[in-house]
Amino acid sequence: MAKVQVQSVEKYVQQIDARQHRLAADEGEKLGGSDSGPNPYELLLSGLGACTSITLRMYAERKGWDLGEIQVGLHFYRDDAGKEYIDRTLTCSGQLSDEQRQRLLEIAAKTPVTNTVRQGTPIATDWK
Repeated sequence: MAKVQVQSVEKYVQQIDARQHRLAADEGEKLGGSDSGPNPYELLLSGLGACTSITLRMYAERKGWDLGEIQVGLHFYRDDAGKEYIDRTLTCSGQLSDEQRQRLLEIAAKTPVTNTVRQGTPIATDWK
């Protein structure tokens, strides 16, 4: 379904290849990086936000709803006990009824990447 290759370039800078696309990841200067790209948590949130926006757009198009421009804001944080949370905020410029907005909230809660994050997908790691 999805596959990427990540290669270390220098210190914390990572080159990410996904199909024909190339991205960079890094840590901020505060953590010793050069801040040449998003950090891993920002990339995780980016995937979740992009999936949310795309899924809502597809759903709205099928329904014939005027979604307009959509923005998805995401915030990852930990509480004092170390429990992790992601807050997601939706904004759109289209004229939607309260019922349509409620339905889109329900759809956002079920996007493929949302489900993957919520499930706690098992990760197998091995040496090549």
